[in-house]
Amino acid sequence: MFVKEKLIRFQHCDPAGIVFFPHYFVLLQELIEDWFTEGIGQSYAEFVKQQGMGLPMVKVECEFLAPNSIGDILALNLSVRRIGNSSIVLSVRGIARGADSLRATLTVVHASLRDLRPVRVPDGLRSAIERFMRP
Repeated sequence: MFVKEKLIRFQHCDPAGIVFFPHYFVLLQELIEDWFTEGIGQSYAEFVKQQGMGLPMVKVECEFLAPNSIGDILALNLSVRRIGNSSIVLSVRGIARGADSLRATLTVVHASLRDLRPVRVPDGLRSAIERFMRP
């Protein structure tokens, strides 16, 4: 499992003082990039800029279980549920103040940014991703 802590900032919050839900999707994208760079060990920026590849989200299911507010530390736990030919299903659990804040299932596709088409996950990358498979 890959874990990344995110500080909830003023910019994330709405007038009610809690995270405005679209900001969670930005945090989830940041989590994927951090997982790729720090967990898999390949720079996501190089993956995009030099290799012309990406991992766009094609399906997102998200449950908001408890609100988060400024100053919360949101621990995002990412694991891999399934790897297909070009798709990868990720599970994310968000925890703050000892309680679950959100649960999400993200389907991303290993895709060429040149022609916006799915590309088979190469064996080396597949091996690195498999280290984060849920038992």
